[in-house]
Amino acid sequence: MGSSCPDSHRDWTCYPYREDKISKNEACKTRLSIKYARTSILSIALDNKPNICSMSSMSLNPRNKFIKTGIHTLVWLILFFLPYLMFPRVSNEHWQGISPLLLPLLFYAAIFYTNYFILTDKLLFEKKFVLYCGDKFSSVVAFRRSYKGPLYNKIFEKFNSSSSSSSGSTQPAGGPGGMGPRQQETKVTSFFYDLNGKFTYKPNSRDIISLSIFNGTDKLDNSSSFSAPSFGSGNSNFSISSTDLTKYGNIGSSLKWSRKWSEKFYSNTILSYSNYYSDRDRSQERTVTNSSGEENASSNGIFENNDLKDYSLKSDYQWDLFNFSQLQFGVFGTYFDIDYTYAQNDTTTVLDKQNKAYLSGTYIQNKFKLFKNRVQFVPGIRTSYFETTKQLYYEPRASLTISVTDNLALKGATGKYYQFANRVTREDILSGSKDFWLLSDGNSVPVSSAIHYIGGISYETDNYLFSTEAYYKQIENLTEYSLRFNASPGGVSYSENFFTGNGYARGMEFLVQKKSGKFNGWISYTIGEARNKFDIYSDSYYPANQDVTHEFKTVALYKYKRWDFSATWVYATGRPYTAPSGAYSITLLDGSTQDFFTVTSKNSLRLPEYHRADISANYKLLKGAKGDKKRREIGYLGFSVFNLYNRTNTWYKQYSIEEGEVIETSVNYLGITPNITLSLKLR
Repeated sequence: MGSSCPDSHRDWTCYPYREDKISKNEACKTRLSIKYARTSILSIALDNKPNICSMSSMSLNPRNKFIKTGIHTLVWLILFFLPYLMFPRVSNEHWQGISPLLLPLLFYAAIFYTNYFILTDKLLFEKKFVLYCGDKFSSVVAFRRSYKGPLYNKIFEKFNSSSSSSSGSTQPAGGPGGMGPRQQETKVTSFFYDLNGKFTYKPNSRDIISLSIFNGTDKLDNSSSFSAPSFGSGNSNFSISSTDLTKYGNIGSSLKWSRKWSEKFYSNTILSYSNYYSDRDRSQERTVTNSSGEENASSNGIFENNDLKDYSLKSDYQWDLFNFSQLQFGVFGTYFDIDYTYAQNDTTTVLDKQNKAYLSGTYIQNKFKLFKNRVQFVPGIRTSYFETTKQLYYEPRASLTISVTDNLALKGATGKYYQFANRVTREDILSGSKDFWLLSDGNSVPVSSAIHYIGGISYETDNYLFSTEAYYKQIENLTEYSLRFNASPGGVSYSENFFTGNGYARGMEFLVQKKSGKFNGWISYTIGEARNKFDIYSDSYYPANQDVTHEFKTVALYKYKRWDFSATWVYATGRPYTAPSGAYSITLLDGSTQDFFTVTSKNSLRLPEYHRADISANYKLLKGAKGDKKRREIGYLGFSVFNLYNRTNTWYKQYSIEEGEVIETSVNYLGITPNITLSLKLR
């Protein structure tokens, strides 16, 4: 659904290790901040300060006089986390995690217990723990998890009962001479939790040591069922039960040492570990019941597991040579350990890859500030050595910013980028294409690269920002994996099913933003084109999976006394996809039948356009004044509605073949979803 920030650029090469598919995060530039929840519930927190976004947060900020010694600190932490260690985790069909019964054991139970069951019967629960111990040590620990309660389930089912059919509507037979596939819909359900923590220690005025940790898991359930009379003659019926479960997440930690060696020389050294994992179970069971009541069952499925670990060490240095020259340089090293397994029907292992390799390198760049800082020019180069290919890779880069006036600026940048841990697209016509991570081997999975060109102009005042940017990216050595041309992979080398191609992405982005005042917000529009070319599919360029021609976003924010109101509207062109164009059955020599299907041209179809509206209202909670102390904010009570007019937006399509006919399933995003949020700050 396009770029996630009004002033960001699409990047089809440097993919993140994790990608949210249910909704997206958006953060404005400059002063305004807004964040969409990653769950199917929308919770918005607004503030006119940079980098402030919270969702159902509860902050504990003990005063220094309460925590003065290491013993007191230890007692505090034990009291806070002991309930989570003493009581077992619970689980049901939709979620697993901490039981609400643990909450009364916390010291603030009298305040929070009632509000939890009345106000958080929704998909989000967050707790934030802030700890200060003098001037040397500080820490922040935050935990979030999704949760559906009985009250929310009743409301959700009432709003969505008309658009969540699993039995489907029957159309005439598809295939050659037919009029299209039988269709059905299913709606994704989700669960997530994440834990963030940062601990900072300042031994002196020159050094800062910080430890950061992260752990997050997402679960998606796109399972569905379908039953109908047989396509052929007779009184037989058939039913299809599809299981589509995906679990993915991240575990990460880093230790950072920042030092100020002198007034002109600084350094940052980071030791980090990260682990991305993804598991998918997509299986299907078909049952045919004849006129005599006899059942004939068959099953098939795919199973995927992807695990990416990297261990990194890097040091960055900055040397202020002169007032107009700032030298930046550094070294880095990374050890990759990537595993990927793809199996069919629990018996046939199609792919089983284990990749391990070292990547090391260095970089240097210099920031020149010329003509009284009116011109900033940053040339640089990055050099990498990749163990697998035993080659050096050079990446020159440069950026230029010219401040024509105090308000008007021109900017441009270019650079070459290599990708060694590649995100490979696995084409799957029936189940929906998915991506997985593999380490480049220089042969079947080559090292991908891209050359970026970006140019723009902006006009900014204290109250308004007008910005226009254009981008072009030429991409080489894209990798895609497909079994379309080899339906029976047994005994065939996996490398024969990897295909290499090229691509490009280009477009323009326009942004108008009002940054201050009681009423503010922004309007952005992006027109873009992303094209790929794989000789195995076509001898010409075709729309890439990420291609979104038009994208429009508008956000309106209004402050009235203790109220914060917001409204958003998003529109995007539907993404391209490939689908079966027909199906047929062949009777084998043993009397059994086997289904086959033909496909459309690569990505020649598009999903319906995506659009939705969201609204939110937050009421600030204030604590009464005492003596000479003024009233202060202690939190807020919020109400929001995601997908206000209950638009049915399709995520992707799945297909199954039954008796030579195509059955189509549309996997949809959530419909209208109300949310009530309570945020408290305890001091």
